[in-house]
Amino acid sequence: MRLSPLPFAAVLLATLAFSACLPAAGTPGDGGSPSQSSAASSTAGDISVTEPAPNATVASPLTVKGEARGTWYFEASFPVRLLDSNGNEITAAPAQAQGDWMTEDFVPFSVTLTFSVAPGTTGTLVLAKDNPSGDPAKAQNVRIPVKF
Repeated sequence: MRLSPLPFAAVLLATLAFSACLPAAGTPGDGGSPSQSSAASSTAGDISVTEPAPNATVASPLTVKGEARGTWYFEASFPVRLLDSNGNEITAAPAQAQGDWMTEDFVPFSVTLTFSVAPGTTGTLVLAKDNPSGDPAKAQNVRIPVKF
């Protein structure tokens, strides 16, 4: 018995049509604005934060660790900001690559933030892809909710 190529072609066409509706790999967001991970996640396609976990209770000094693709760095660093619940900056410092950052592979990073806030409040840790061009299309960040 010989199978008709029509069912295969129909499945292939449906698969291609569906995949065209999905965002490209490694580019979370709506595609029209700088990409950003969801508040419940500490991982985006090009960066993974291992410390602190989302919604963790943190205190000063806070060490932030993880790994990011070399493309997140410029001159071996990228900016990290800690915001209060109103979006005001509490402190900021550059995360430093812990290895050769001139690669497209993942490179470990670390940064320690020192700050003073009232216990029992909340905030957001923002790790941003270094974007020396200022081009909004190249902007990316990961936002991690924290408690103080």
